[in-house]
Amino acid sequence: MVQPAPHKPVLVVEDDEDARAAIAEILEADGYEVAVAANGQEALDELQHLPPPSLILLDLRMPVMDGPEFLRHLRADWPRLKSVPVLLLSGVGAEALPDTGGLLKKPIVPDELLATVGRLSGRFA
Repeated sequence: MVQPAPHKPVLVVEDDEDARAAIAEILEADGYEVAVAANGQEALDELQHLPPPSLILLDLRMPVMDGPEFLRHLRADWPRLKSVPVLLLSGVGAEALPDTGGLLKKPIVPDELLATVGRLSGRFA
């Protein structure tokens, strides 16, 4: 049974178009409202007109602005978003960064994605 969508979107920041679309599709099929961005700068631009998201899924390695730089800007320049959980997405060899909700390794496993997003977004708290 699909749960009602949260009032706030989940923001997916991922430079790989196929991965971004697949993650968004998995989340939307489970009832989430999803916003997407292709890099950290695009995500910061999106956040200017989005309500604060319930969660940010953030790829670590992206062109234009990578995940760690995005996090620095987010935490320093956006005090209203300081409490928004951030879940990192990355391939082999990456480690979670401080002040994040953890790390999901790629390739993404749909059930693991949904369980982690549900926990971090407060949907199944």
